[in-house]
Amino acid sequence: MEPVTPRLKLWLESDGRVVMSDYRVRLLELVQETGSLARAASTLKLSYRRAWGKVKELEANLGMPLVQSEVGGAGGGHTTLTPEGTALVKAYRRFQERLGSELAAAFAEELAMVRDDRR
Repeated sequence: MEPVTPRLKLWLESDGRVVMSDYRVRLLELVQETGSLARAASTLKLSYRRAWGKVKELEANLGMPLVQSEVGGAGGGHTTLTPEGTALVKAYRRFQERLGSELAAAFAEELAMVRDDRR
């Protein structure tokens, strides 16, 4: 039997509106990696329209631009994160890492009886 491990689903809200989540931060990371919202959406198996809607929703809820797009040209356009978008993604991932460390420590302290080898 596999060992028991804790899991945590994280998201941030403001006035009941989501301003960041694991899924949304992954979308932004893929935009940065690929230079394309369309490719990021495809990787996550989202429609372009849904991905664009998620980005616009985040920008509205946060009150800051997260992506910048350049249209067309011979090679087509591209989309990148704004400096604010890049900083937010990095900060969210650091926050997630800190919570993961705290979660592991709290689990070890509080739930050691389910963590031990169960035969």
